[in-house]
Amino acid sequence: MITAVHTLVYADDPDAARAFFRDVLAWPHVDAHEGWLIFRTGPSELGVHPGPPSHEISLMCDDLDQTMAELAARGAEFAGPVEARAFGRTVALKVPGAGDILLYQPRHPVAFDL
Repeated sequence: MITAVHTLVYADDPDAARAFFRDVLAWPHVDAHEGWLIFRTGPSELGVHPGPPSHEISLMCDDLDQTMAELAARGAEFAGPVEARAFGRTVALKVPGAGDILLYQPRHPVAFDL
């Protein structure tokens, strides 16, 4: 039986990325050993889209403006303006040492609370 989805973020500055998830996103975590932090990410869902094989991580929220304000107060930075897309309102959230992750308020039905 599958019990969870484990997502990996590769970073050229893993200490900065770990600090971001720990301090800015304030995600609970366990120390797996020697500073390897594993974070509880909460509910999740997986979508399959047509296109070249690749993978993407997105974070969903219920109110993009409020979430951006909360994260900015804890030091988050955003890459570019908020965009209105067919699937929701989006912004790129900068993850130190690991590039950007899409943060969005979905307009589509969600599966994480089924």
